[in-house]
Amino acid sequence: MGRGRQKAKATRQAREMKYYSPQTDYTALERELTGTKSSRSVEREREVPENEEYSDYEDPYDDEYSDER
Repeated sequence: MGRGRQKAKATRQAREMKYYSPQTDYTALERELTGTKSSRSVEREREVPENEEYSDYEDPYDDEYSDER
């Protein structure tokens, strides 16, 4: 493929991407904006206790090496 055909193809693809307008799901948008949660997301929130959520990031030596002098 020559440079002219390659550039034309790239230009056509860029225009298609620029003016592409997917169908909007207004019911999903309304659910997201109103804040209603589905039953699955509520169940997921209940599964992880707050104290275990960041347990991987806790310093195991925090008590031994405190800033007290």
